[in-house]
Amino acid sequence: MSRPKPLSGFPEFLPGGRVVEQRVLASLADTFELHGFGSIETRAVEPMAQLASKGEIDKEIYVVRRLQAEREGRVDRDELGLHFDLTVPFARYVLENSGHLTFPFRRYQLQKVWRGERPQEGRYREFLQADIDVVGSESLAAHHDVEVALVILQALERLHTEFGVPPVLMRVNNRKLAEGFYRGLGIDDHLAVLQRVDKLDKIGADAVHALLTSELGLSHEVASACLDLATISAADESFVERVRALGVRNDLLDEGLAELADVVRAAAAAVPGRLVADLKIARGLDYYTGTVYETELAGFEHLGSICSGGRYDSLASDGRTSYPGVGLSIGVTRILVPLVGKGSLTATRSVPSCVLVAVDTEETRGEALLTAARLRARGIPTEVAPKADRFGKQIRYADRRGIPFVWFSTGEVKDIRSGEQVAADADTWMPPADDLRAQVARG
Repeated sequence: MSRPKPLSGFPEFLPGGRVVEQRVLASLADTFELHGFGSIETRAVEPMAQLASKGEIDKEIYVVRRLQAEREGRVDRDELGLHFDLTVPFARYVLENSGHLTFPFRRYQLQKVWRGERPQEGRYREFLQADIDVVGSESLAAHHDVEVALVILQALERLHTEFGVPPVLMRVNNRKLAEGFYRGLGIDDHLAVLQRVDKLDKIGADAVHALLTSELGLSHEVASACLDLATISAADESFVERVRALGVRNDLLDEGLAELADVVRAAAAAVPGRLVADLKIARGLDYYTGTVYETELAGFEHLGSICSGGRYDSLASDGRTSYPGVGLSIGVTRILVPLVGKGSLTATRSVPSCVLVAVDTEETRGEALLTAARLRARGIPTEVAPKADRFGKQIRYADRRGIPFVWFSTGEVKDIRSGEQVAADADTWMPPADDLRAQVARG
């Protein structure tokens, strides 16, 4: 069999990169659980009718079909697709399990998603996301919009301080603010305007203005006002007065301004410098109804948003009860692939083993296995040498594996990095804390 070619858009880490990914996921989970979010996992597939109804993303969905059914000439009535995010399956999960959940329900989810996009740096066909959401029954207090932003910012700040992941800047807007402003201008189809304003960073103000006038029929003055709103950005509440100065009045606008001001105020106090109000942020999916968030990684702004989400008041409903929520999603793969690939994040070793127990002869391998068992019983990751080679070869084997310590039958342990060899007891010896497990190192 010839060497297989890599499959574009489906990144795979070498063992060292996987160590980095595992440590990052553990850190995220720990932060989420500190704030009372419980873990769930949803199935990989959802009905196509449900997936294709949530925004203009049907062209990105991977369809799943049974090969045997096609051979038998059968047609699956419920066509399935791989989920393209974790919010749509979570909405279904809430509806199916609402009788067993306590609201507000707080969940986090670390899981892969799939999109049929053109692969490029920062955009993959299979990637890992880390989501948090708070969902209520019939209503959900606005303070949760503040809470999820602060939880995510704390989680990302922890990745920065602990592992050296670059710092982030979260940009926040509010759909009520934008919709109220547009309605105050006499615009009825606010979603159409939002979808075009959302392209501002990609195509520029002149091109967006042209779309607003040619495709939506807005006057030059109204289109210009929409762009004036989109250019407002501030790290404090000063954005409120700047919006007021545009002279548009609407009750929904007032509500959106107040909600966004609450988020900005809280973030300025808790994580100064990590969040700004940016009124061009729109989010393309149509289920967002309130606060919306996008987040950039410092030095990697070309990747686009590495964390996004928002408030949704009507994503989940069974016809009797609605389940409004607010959530954010971190693109873990989008963050880690470039950082690991460029060597900015590495692992101190690519294997979990801290100790290699040397084998004198194959006849005494049983003694080595017993020593390894004693070390493992005390939580020390240990493996036994695969061959009873000369000790020099066994030490070189440990070095190639990245294992820092070699244990000898004489009751001595050697740090092969420094060359120091000391007497040790398998029932009491402990390696330095930083050596016990593979750690994330800054390249």
